[in-house]
Amino acid sequence: MPFPESQTPPGRLPEKTAAAVSAARARLAVVREEVSAPELASRDPSRYRALSREYARLEKLNGLYRELKKVEEETTALSGMPAEEAEMREMVEEELASLTERGRVLRNKIESLLLPPDEREERNIIVEIRAGTGGEEAALFAGDLARMYSRFAEKKGLKVESVNTHPAGRGGFKEVIFAVTGRRPFREFKFESGVHRVQRVPVTEASGRTHTSAATVAVLPEADEVEVVIDPKELRVDTFCSSGPGGQSVNTTHSAVRVTHLPTGTVVSCQDQKSQHQNKLRALQVLRARLLEKSRAEQEETEARLRKEQVKSGDRSDKIRTYNFPQNRVTDHRINFSLHSLDRFIDGDLDEMVEKLREWEQNRRLAEFNARG
Repeated sequence: MPFPESQTPPGRLPEKTAAAVSAARARLAVVREEVSAPELASRDPSRYRALSREYARLEKLNGLYRELKKVEEETTALSGMPAEEAEMREMVEEELASLTERGRVLRNKIESLLLPPDEREERNIIVEIRAGTGGEEAALFAGDLARMYSRFAEKKGLKVESVNTHPAGRGGFKEVIFAVTGRRPFREFKFESGVHRVQRVPVTEASGRTHTSAATVAVLPEADEVEVVIDPKELRVDTFCSSGPGGQSVNTTHSAVRVTHLPTGTVVSCQDQKSQHQNKLRALQVLRARLLEKSRAEQEETEARLRKEQVKSGDRSDKIRTYNFPQNRVTDHRINFSLHSLDRFIDGDLDEMVEKLREWEQNRRLAEFNARG
């Protein structure tokens, strides 16, 4: 509970939150006027979309604030009613308890809307999966994760397009990179970055012993050319023949592309598109996403050092989840939450876990909001 009831009466906001709400309501009037301007949508579509999202958020906050004021008025009126009879006192106490709960819920919702929105949630993403420790079993697990995410994306109405794959034996993959586009892909995948650990009996294990392997997942929001400017002079572009399953051009034409960003040493390869030009465009797309993520990670690391208490950012070096096949259990270590339905989870049914992670993130951000002076 962000604000103890002993400190904040039902319907009343703490001073800091009340000031933030007042500023948000003033901002609402400004946004309403700007978004209503004729021809804004055609003149500056990106600005119009951003303002429309902000307007929707502020309008919702304003509605919740009005509802909260009604709770305050009802509480004040009810508290002033004479209730000498025991039956009447009981009714008043029940109603006050109900108003208290309504006030608590409304304050939580208002606080949530005051938190800065994560603009990355609207972006398309690049997902990179790489086999980690565990040899061939890790490569098989990387393939399992790729299929799991593809099915999850399909259930969400998102489009998945392969960027680059490095197959391994028995149907596994050393590396899988794909793009996800559609409605708010980053919002759906944002909690997946990190080390995923699997515990199961490998197909190559004759004695039936359970092995532990791992794969890393990186979810990168796409960057546009304005955010990450790449000087062509700082690139080395090599071409080579595609390998693996494909059409008649595989191993016969130099359609695969390897792009090296010389200042950072970042290397991106792409071979899954049909032409050299398409592979180069996709490789540059992945390169921009990686450079943007690198910049964001460096900024977060700097900010974390300045905080009194460091908050984990979901860095891929952290073990975030374990997939235990013998027990049909998947456990997310960030929230200490387990599901005993790994068979459905690995088939793309991630919704319950994602909702729990959203709740965890929301509570963490609210705690930070309340701790700020």
